[in-house]
Amino acid sequence: MKKIEHKVILSRILRLLIPLVLLAGIILGSSLVPRTPIGANNRSIYARAVVESVTVDQTEGAPYTGTQKVLVRVTSGQFKGQTCELSNANAYHIGAYCMPGTKIIAMLHTNSDGTLSGGSVYNYDRTGMVYLLVGLFAAILLLVGGKKGAAALYALIFTFVCVICVYVPLLYVGCNGIPAGIATAVLILVGSIYILNGWSGKTLTAIIGTTLGVGISGLLAMVVGRLFHLSGYNLEDAEAMVYIAGSTKLDVANILYAGVLISSLGAVMDVSVSIVAAMQEVHEQAPGLSAKELMRSGMRVGRDMMGTMSNTLILAYTGSATSVLLTVYSFDRPYLQMMGYNAIVTEILCGLCGTIGILLTVPLQTAITTLWLKRIKK
Repeated sequence: MKKIEHKVILSRILRLLIPLVLLAGIILGSSLVPRTPIGANNRSIYARAVVESVTVDQTEGAPYTGTQKVLVRVTSGQFKGQTCELSNANAYHIGAYCMPGTKIIAMLHTNSDGTLSGGSVYNYDRTGMVYLLVGLFAAILLLVGGKKGAAALYALIFTFVCVICVYVPLLYVGCNGIPAGIATAVLILVGSIYILNGWSGKTLTAIIGTTLGVGISGLLAMVVGRLFHLSGYNLEDAEAMVYIAGSTKLDVANILYAGVLISSLGAVMDVSVSIVAAMQEVHEQAPGLSAKELMRSGMRVGRDMMGTMSNTLILAYTGSATSVLLTVYSFDRPYLQMMGYNAIVTEILCGLCGTIGILLTVPLQTAITTLWLKRIKK
């Protein structure tokens, strides 16, 4: 019994330490990627500030109208404690409707000698609320999930670091979007599933099935995108991407396909892990089932998940395209004009290719799990 307890404790320690070491290596490797300075050096410094008073108000007492001049006290950075006057555009995308006590992000300008010369209101300071929301999310996850919730939080942190420190740098240095997306997906899969479930045949089986599913989604998006004459150059931020590509090796064309692959990862992983877990449970309860019967059971589980997971992915893409849908609806655009609208066709491509990846994951994962349970275990 003591030997088994020691193995369990060692397994838990390794599930904590191995991903932590991997994260440290990922962050260190990301910091070594050479970054090309892009943009004008206008001596602007961003800092948090609090509005002391409004010296000029031409807003008619309402947001998004007119301009203001405000006296602020800087609360962070090298000019902390100093006061200065800022201009405020009070527009939709920049500025904020200021009153005494309003917390803002200030874009500060400096003189040639480094002293503070003024600046403008960049936006509201929402950092405190972001931290509060993140803290609330983590607290609820831990309270409801217990140890599993803690593991899920650890896995989320691992996923976030992989996206920021692996996926984005790979695209930045010019890697093709599909290999970059698949490499990131596999890393996230290995780390997340290991953190949540430890290492076992079940883990390996789920990783193989999920990798095949997301790979299908990305490759299908690339094939269909080329047939549709769609690529990263048709995205809303294409101009910014082209500008960045002028100073780096960024492959703009394949950004779209890499995005489909990463977007479908969560749903495909959920389907794969659920099928493997269900089939393993069925096999343990009824080891006498033939491979055909076991596979039939796995397919029944997978079919039950197809509808919900497909809806999850389609609704996620629909939510991100709400403004586009409202534009089309409000202007009553003709059908052919709508089908020639890049944003609409791009969302259709992303949603359907991702969903096809989920649908094909079901038979693939069922077959792989059946092989593992009936052949490899035997």
